[in-house]
Parts: sequence; C-alpha cells; structure tokens
Amino acid sequence: MLVDRSPGLVLSPAILTVLLIGLIDSPAVHADAVDTTFLGALNAKGIDFASGQSAVMAGHEVCDELDGGRQKSDVVSEVMQSSRLDGYHAGFFVGVSVSAFCPRHHG
Repeated sequence: MLVDRSPGLVLSPAILTVLLIGLIDSPAVHADAVDTTFLGALNAKGIDFASGQSAVMAGHEVCDELDGGRQKSDVVSEVMQSSRLDGYHAGFFVGVSVSAFCPRHHG
C-alpha cells in the first residue's frame, strides 16, 4: 500500500478512466510486471496514490489523452492543475506513464 506523501496526486475523474491494452504472450503476468515497475518508479520520486490501482489507471489515462491527439505538454499541465504535483513531478508522471503503458508516444 502506498503512503500519502507530498507531493501527492489527486486527479480529475477524466484522468481516472481506464484503457484496455493488449499485451503479448501472458497478458496478466506481463501487466503485473509493467505495473510493478511503473509503481516503483513513482515511489522512487515520492509520487504516491491512495492505491496502486488508481495510479495505474491514471497512467493509462495519460496514454488515452495522447491517443486522442493531445500534446504531452498539455497532459502535463492537466496533471499539474488536477494534483499537487509541480511541473517536474507532473512531467515525470507523464513520462513514466508513456514508458510503461504507451511507448508508441515516445519522442
């Protein structure tokens, strides 16, 4: 369980939408490993959620926003506006979400 430490992240309902993503081979096992790595990266930067599930859901929403054509900078701004994260931590959250869940948006 994650402990609430500043800076925390409280996202708008739009950010909490979940995407279903297709994964190769063993989806559940692969997803668990990706989720664990994602949560570890957030924890290392002091970005904590009420639950791991809510963090993963928010990470997938970043990808959904990017899939919809939004720019990374716009998504970072939305994360900053709907949370207590500063620009650095919001940018890190978007970046680690892309790395974990939608690497097609790297670049």
